[in-house]
Amino acid sequence: MAVAVKPLRTAGASGQRAKMSNVRWGMIALCFAATTINFIDRSNLGVAVPFIQRDLHLSPTTTGFILGAFFWTYAVMQMPSGYLVDRFGPRLMYTIAVGWWSIFTTTTALARTFSALFGFRLALGIGEAAAYPANAKVVSLWFPRRERVLAASIFDSGTRVGTALSLPIVTFLIATFGWRFSFVATGGLGIAWAIVWIVFYRDPAKSRANQAELDYIREDGARDDSVEIGAAAVKWSDLFRYRTIWGMMLGFFCLNFVIYFFITWFPTYLVDARGFSLPKLGTLGTIPALVAIPGGWLGGFTSDYLYRRGWSLTRARKTCLVGGMIVSSVVAFAALAPTATLALALLSVAYAALAFTGASIWSLPADIAPSPRHVASIAGIQNFASNTAGILTTTFTGVMVAITRGSFVIPLAVAGVLCLVGAASYLFIVGPIEPLPDLNSRHSEAV
Repeated sequence: MAVAVKPLRTAGASGQRAKMSNVRWGMIALCFAATTINFIDRSNLGVAVPFIQRDLHLSPTTTGFILGAFFWTYAVMQMPSGYLVDRFGPRLMYTIAVGWWSIFTTTTALARTFSALFGFRLALGIGEAAAYPANAKVVSLWFPRRERVLAASIFDSGTRVGTALSLPIVTFLIATFGWRFSFVATGGLGIAWAIVWIVFYRDPAKSRANQAELDYIREDGARDDSVEIGAAAVKWSDLFRYRTIWGMMLGFFCLNFVIYFFITWFPTYLVDARGFSLPKLGTLGTIPALVAIPGGWLGGFTSDYLYRRGWSLTRARKTCLVGGMIVSSVVAFAALAPTATLALALLSVAYAALAFTGASIWSLPADIAPSPRHVASIAGIQNFASNTAGILTTTFTGVMVAITRGSFVIPLAVAGVLCLVGAASYLFIVGPIEPLPDLNSRHSEAV
């Protein structure tokens, strides 16, 4: 994906003006592609689960455990993955991560029992854990504040593209070759990407970016690992002493509780509660994710636009974070909608609002990190909290559907309430959007 940016020209020694390269947009395009593959690989189970249930004789409760298995290891590995990305860089860690998860996506096709399927999903979560910390690190290295949320919205939109593509791609593969082959085919995508990444990705100073582009990305806050600035003495464990970190964790938890309904139980909801056929699922079922794609880009553009127009970084970011979470609470009314069309419309609005919010969420690690070497670590910490929601929403929804004999009213109502809790967290708990102060500073906002 390429995004046109007005070139910045700098005067050279000869008086001529050098045109700025746009290598940074190629790097974020690779992150977008990886995120798309990431969500195809994790969403294919949600599409295939009605068929796996019948083949392996799984109950709704057991299915909930299968859908939630990925999130156990994915959540646990977020914080160590963030640390490793900061320590060894996104080039190496992203290659290892994508190769790992692609292997275990493919081997899911071998599952014959609940235990085997559960184990493969646990392994998948280990590999995918490094993806978002690596994405956040790339944004921090390659983008100034004025473009940071737009860049984050581009890679984050891969979640919706991957979710949307998984429906027609995986339903076609299942209908034509069976559910097992769908995992083999989608796993191969990641292997191809990993080869491209290790060949082409470099950090800015070692890349093909010209000096004009390097000056541009550094002049407005790009976080360069080679220049240790800010509260460099802050230890990894000290990050949990900041109120802002806890506010980010709670807010993202609330957002992902709803996001992961779309990634896991949403296809089953359309089939069981709304009577969708497989062809209808593969077409109309993509609408919420497709609507959410421009929703995320709009969130990125809006936050950066407000900042460029003179709004403070805090006001620009929080306006989008809080506003998006409030609008997304309409998800609570979808289960009560009298028609499938109205339910799909409400779910589409909710998903788009969540994507609008998500763009600013993924700029926060670079915005508030006390030093460049904390960016991926903070991304991993907030993503750890957000993905505990994946464990809860999959298991909670499965149990509620079993207890209420197929009703999704309670899970969707709880999701709507949590959207409002998330809005309150970003408004009141998260502090100013600026690099966190030294813990020894008089003005430290540590809890």
